[in-house]
Amino acid sequence: MTVAAQQHSPAPPGPAVDPTGPLPTLARRFAALSIDWILCLLATNLYADPVSDGWAPVLTLVLVYGFFIGLFAQTPGMWVCRLHCVRYTDGGRIGVLRALLRGALLGLVIPALVMDERNRGLHDRAAGSIVLTAPPTRPTR
Repeated sequence: MTVAAQQHSPAPPGPAVDPTGPLPTLARRFAALSIDWILCLLATNLYADPVSDGWAPVLTLVLVYGFFIGLFAQTPGMWVCRLHCVRYTDGGRIGVLRALLRGALLGLVIPALVMDERNRGLHDRAAGSIVLTAPPTRPTR
């Protein structure tokens, strides 16, 4: 590559930045996950016994994460805890396929426990996502 081409080549995208506040605490993220887990246990009762069929609530969680994070950038638990999950590079929605991957790795538990300095677990890094504090929905006075 020539020097002129190097000067005009676009830089790789940097990480998404949240200008309105800090990263959420782990307690807030755990609270959101707990709410989602309880909702998944309740929903699993519609088609299986969550106690005897251990796979059923995990499958429900993966599907809920794929649908809600992929389309709305937050699950019901994240909405209650004022969090959202966005693309790390530009802050946009991660899409259904990446959200399904993120949910499947979250269901394995261990990838979520290995975190970097921005509290991104392996499931977030594999999906190219980050969990941020959601901006206020209405203006403050």
